[in-house]
Amino acid sequence: MLFVEKAWHFFVHTRREGTIVSRKETQKPGRVLLLPIDSIEPSPYQARTAFDEPEIAALAVSILQNGLLQPISVRRVGLRKYQLVAGERRLRACRLAKLEKIPAILADFDDSESAALGLLENLQRSQLDPFDTARGIKEVIRLWGCTQAEAARRLGLSQPALANKLRLLTLTPEQQDLCTANHLSERHARAVLRLPESRRTAALEKIARDNLSVRQADKLVESMLAAPKGPSPCRKTIPMVRDVRFFVNTLQHAVDLMTQKGIAATTSCDKRDGCLEYIVRIPVGSDGRVVPGTPAPPSPAAAQAAVPVAPAVPTEAALPAAAPADSAEDFAVQLL
Repeated sequence: MLFVEKAWHFFVHTRREGTIVSRKETQKPGRVLLLPIDSIEPSPYQARTAFDEPEIAALAVSILQNGLLQPISVRRVGLRKYQLVAGERRLRACRLAKLEKIPAILADFDDSESAALGLLENLQRSQLDPFDTARGIKEVIRLWGCTQAEAARRLGLSQPALANKLRLLTLTPEQQDLCTANHLSERHARAVLRLPESRRTAALEKIARDNLSVRQADKLVESMLAAPKGPSPCRKTIPMVRDVRFFVNTLQHAVDLMTQKGIAATTSCDKRDGCLEYIVRIPVGSDGRVVPGTPAPPSPAAAQAAVPVAPAVPTEAALPAAAPADSAEDFAVQLL
């Protein structure tokens, strides 16, 4: 800001004294130039993504009445082409006011310096969105190629403060938009970072809906963390069924469905070696396809399936019985 003030005082002084400055002198860095507003392009490193249009409109009215009190800063990017370094709101207001020219301080900055200066100017404004600030810091660190500690030193921030701002970017874009739309502060956003990602949206919605203060938001997060967690959706408890009749009836129901479709399936049920052996016979041809036909009457063994059987826990399943000469395949199932 001191650099800007000195340059502006120089500009006012030269106008009052009627000093004649050559064109070559005016192109030196640090000079205040009166540039065509159409020759200035916006900065690609602008941290602010949202602008308050009513405020810009009010600033445009003030500029029309009182003039632009503080010049913008630009750098040369081509022949009679300039790129904005600092002063996005002022430039927008001047365009809204239909000004043809605007006073600008010519600066000799590279990409990293231009990005840093634009960020520093926005950091001095409390209206800057915290997520825009975090994205601007991240971009400056990328351009500088430095550590967080070095960036904190060069930006005039403490390292914990810089790290806390960058942590805001761990929120999803939807959660960031939720904070911005409801005017939640940086401390509100940091409070929900203690929660798992899947629970943050619900916490932010409640904070916004109930208009909670930062202290109330902290208590809400603490209560959510202390609440007992329900069963994991990935782990389902499967009840153990010990009555063997349940499985026998299920198998018999499947066989009944096959017979209704015209498949001559037959069953037999026998208790052997401490196990209940349930055999389903489905006739198939040499091509492996099911042979349709009239189903045989159910065997007495199948009728005994609903009779309680002393459950015994076998360790091996019965092997399929050998296929008879009519090419029917037997499928044997031992119930555990």
